[in-house]
Amino acid sequence: MAAHLAIVAAPAPGCRARYRCPVPEALILGGTGAVGTAVARRLLTEGWRVTVTGRDEAHLDGALLGQGVRFRAVERNDREGIAAALGPGVDLLLDCVCFTAADADILLPLLPLVASPVMISSKAVYVDARGCHSNSDQPARFGGPIREDQPTLAPDERWAQDTREGYGRHKVAAERILLESGAPVSVLRPSKVHGRGARPPREWVFVKRALDRRPCVLLARRGRGVDHPTSATNLAALVQLVAEKPGRRVLNAADPDAPPALEISRVVAAHLGHRWEEVLLPDDSASRLGDHPWNRPFPIVLEMAAAELLGYRPAGGYATTVAEELDWLTEVSRSRAHPPGLEGSYFSPYFDYEAEDRFLGPLAS
Repeated sequence: MAAHLAIVAAPAPGCRARYRCPVPEALILGGTGAVGTAVARRLLTEGWRVTVTGRDEAHLDGALLGQGVRFRAVERNDREGIAAALGPGVDLLLDCVCFTAADADILLPLLPLVASPVMISSKAVYVDARGCHSNSDQPARFGGPIREDQPTLAPDERWAQDTREGYGRHKVAAERILLESGAPVSVLRPSKVHGRGARPPREWVFVKRALDRRPCVLLARRGRGVDHPTSATNLAALVQLVAEKPGRRVLNAADPDAPPALEISRVVAAHLGHRWEEVLLPDDSASRLGDHPWNRPFPIVLEMAAAELLGYRPAGGYATTVAEELDWLTEVSRSRAHPPGLEGSYFSPYFDYEAEDRFLGPLAS
């Protein structure tokens, strides 16, 4: 793994990194979500030309189209379509939808056309000493911040990619193919991504409660659960950095702070101008009362020292960067029962108001 962290490509003289001066170009695969949108927005402000691929142009933020982002309807498994989008080559190829070894294989013959290929992976690849990971039935216990040389899951195609056990294994397989290609591939491992267009937008668990003017918020494990958030805006800053410094490496990608659930709930309530009573439930609560997406018995925190050593500077902390998502959720809630693109079944277990009211008794009124 140490070799994966080395920077093996230096900037070319007279030009930032290996850009084809004067205007660098980026191609973002599967770029209509929170990460692709944030990266496109940042690169535009830095004077890049940006092309985004996806299945439907309607999914792309219309503001980006108005600012000059080009859209190409290309399926992720369409090598010829990706090659056509690459044209003679680009300075940055950001792959937001590389999930399997097959996805990585599609890119291999195209990598010579790219100065800096970047893959968005996941912290789900990491395992603790017992082999547990962030999606396993038994909670992972890392004992401290997770570094990039932490052991990872073994690739195993017996598990489907879209399962809790298979997701991280397939990501590892894709990582290895790209890192072993000889190209200056940067693999970025974010945690829980938040931002405009996030899927799922986990903060909705608290946003909806605030918009519903719930008098109390119940929090399991006394609100101490920690699962490191990753702002799409901060991830975009890291993507730009590795584009400017191509190299074969693995980097964690997370916010500069890792707030517990109690602090996250307070950030949301304060942003929406709502006050509620905090009901901190004990660790041994057997019900799902107070459950939330950051409900971890042991903290999951990504160490960011390697990215900082490379020169990474985050755009802001959690409370600052999450504001855009909170405003977006408030906006879409006026016309939709749930955030766009999601089934209500994802969030419904978190909103058993009847059970909460029975537990709270007079406090519920």
